[in-house]
Parts: sequence; structure tokens; C-alpha cells
Amino acid sequence: MPKKILIVDDEPNVVKGLRFSLEKQEGYIVDAAFDGQSAVETFENDEYDLVLLDLMLPKLSGLEVCEIIRNRSNVPIIMLTAKGDDMDKIMGLEYGADDYLTKPFNMLELKARIKNIFRRIENIESERSKKKIEAKNIVIDLFDRSVKVGDRDVNLTQKEFELLQLFMTNPGHIYDRETLLDLIWKQKGDLRTVDVHIRRLREKIEKDPAMPTYIMTKWGVGYYFSE
Repeated sequence: MPKKILIVDDEPNVVKGLRFSLEKQEGYIVDAAFDGQSAVETFENDEYDLVLLDLMLPKLSGLEVCEIIRNRSNVPIIMLTAKGDDMDKIMGLEYGADDYLTKPFNMLELKARIKNIFRRIENIESERSKKKIEAKNIVIDLFDRSVKVGDRDVNLTQKEFELLQLFMTNPGHIYDRETLLDLIWKQKGDLRTVDVHIRRLREKIEKDPAMPTYIMTKWGVGYYFSE
């Protein structure tokens, strides 16, 4: 799927040149806005992979547009401006821009920076996907320690999360309560602690905690995650 870029610049010739280079030569999908207000409206009505944003715009300044977009999205923003003042660069970065180019800029440099941003995002997403555990309709994200059951976000305590992670990493393996205390709590203790946490975990992830389908009990032995 081609990346989609929003160009925001009040100079039609600049937009024309950028559109030609990015669409015809690189295969990106390109939309354009010529003032700050229409830029915000265009951005809100579609999804973009990157924004090229001029600093000097009518109606709303580039900094204002940058701040509005950044408050609503983490989309990469490259600021373009005719000004070379370091303070403008600093302000743009402080308002949430990811990169900065001063006009006139080299088109090859701009395209290289765009590719670097996309490559960095793809690497992050690839690393993040490696930190996910999926079983049945449960997804654990080890990156931000979040849990989804179907489309539902589930808030777990640290120990509940660690229990679920252990079970899902080793489906079908039966853990007795002594082993769970040792692995999760790193200590000997009251075996009922395990039972209480399993019960609370089931209440959060099971449709019917009384008839679990994820975390099962092997009577007289321990607990396991159903394969």
C-alpha cells in the first residue's frame, strides 16, 4: 500500500514540484492544502503517513498546524520554511516536528529524509510485533504491557500480567502453586495468594469465570493455559 503524504504550502509552484517528484518518481499518494485552516481540515478527514508542513502559512501558521496535528496524532511531520533562523528550527521541533528543511532544499535530500522516517517507523513496528504474544483471541503486548481480549482492553496488575504471560508462553504446561509462587513472586508464601490472583485474572479475561476457557485448573495439580 503506497504511503500517503499531505503537503501544506501556500506556494502552488512548490506544491506542484513536490507532488510531481513524490507521486511520479516515488509512487507516494499526495494531497495538498494551501493554508493552515484547510490543512487541519484535510488532515482530520483522512489518514496520512507523513506531513510536509511549511512554516509560513495564511490563516493558521505552520507552528499552529503542527501543534494541532501533534495533539491528535503521532504522524511524522517535516517542516519546510524559507527561514534559516535557528530559533525557527528549534520552535518547530518543540511544537512536535520530526525534522526540518530550509528552502531552497535539495529534493534528493528531502526524499532521503522521508525514506529514513518511514524506515525508522517500519523498524519500530517490526520490533514491536516481535514483542507480542497471541493465543486464541488474547493479545499481550510486551512493549507497553497491554492486554486485549478480542476488541476489549483489559487492565491487569503486574502479577496478573506476569501470570498470563507465563501461561500463554507455555500453553498446556501445568504449573503447581508452589512453582507459580517461585516464578512470579520469587519467594515461598501462602499458596492461597496464587488462587486469589488466578481468580482475579479469570474475572478480567474470561467470559464466564466460573467456566473458564483460557486458564484451566487441573484438579489436585495446578493451572495451565488451554491450547
